[in-house]
Amino acid sequence: MPTESAPIGAPQPGILAFGTTHHAYLEFDLTVDASTEVLRGVVGALDESLVTGAGSMAVVGFRPEMWAKLVPEHVLPGLAGFNRPLRGLDDFTMPATQHDVAIWVQGGAQDAVFDLSRTLINAVSTWATLADETEGWVYHHHRDLTGFVDGTENPHLSQLPGVVQVPDGPAAGGSVLLLQRWPHDVQAWEGLPVAEQEKVIGRTKETDAEFDPKPPSSHIARTDQDDLGDILRRNTAFGTASAHGTMFVGIGAGSDVMQKMLDQMAGVDGLRDALTFYSHPETGGYYYLPSVEQLDPYRPDLSEE
Repeated sequence: MPTESAPIGAPQPGILAFGTTHHAYLEFDLTVDASTEVLRGVVGALDESLVTGAGSMAVVGFRPEMWAKLVPEHVLPGLAGFNRPLRGLDDFTMPATQHDVAIWVQGGAQDAVFDLSRTLINAVSTWATLADETEGWVYHHHRDLTGFVDGTENPHLSQLPGVVQVPDGPAAGGSVLLLQRWPHDVQAWEGLPVAEQEKVIGRTKETDAEFDPKPPSSHIARTDQDDLGDILRRNTAFGTASAHGTMFVGIGAGSDVMQKMLDQMAGVDGLRDALTFYSHPETGGYYYLPSVEQLDPYRPDLSEE
């Protein structure tokens, strides 16, 4: 008789917390050697906010190499940090700014996200220092600051568990997060006629209709999930009225699909994404997002029982 597969565990609730309009992306470097004690400290500091809080919540991720050292029984084979710059066509480069811990704070109001961010920065200061911080927000429900709809190819909600969670093996239930901050060349982009912008993206700006055929160098052709595989995008806007861009927040069951997308955007295969002439990444890091069950042994309320 066939055997039933074991449950893979629940993703951290914030991964699929759609509807949160304000975000903060906090990346930390450890100031002490990575140890189980440090892991318990970080998870303990975040314990209540990993589920819910006063209008805000958090998702925590760890540098893959750090997680593998501390929790070898739940390692995703082959997963590594963004440890080297990605160099593409015409010297276009995606920098590697990998840190040790990422905390993604989100909520329905900026004050709630601000308060929780301050609390968490202070709570983990015994073991880590804040290395990078970006505030993000949802722009016109589902558009980025190019004015185009973002996340059109996201899978249907019913399919997301299979997209964002490792399906089996020692890391079953975990997820992988890619964080990149992409400032826009605002003057160059806004100087393009709408028709030219649409060629760069590969969709109409007003109605989000996909071009058929897609221009080969267009953004949607270079990152086509029908060809490369599915991920979840939860991108947000960041910055000011004069200097702004897109915070790329990609989540998947591994890094392979996201890495293929980055390779094609950079033009590793000889054709560079047209959008990269108007936007460029200035950060890049991969983080392993343990499942709820993988974090449970390090939560104080459970580990002290």
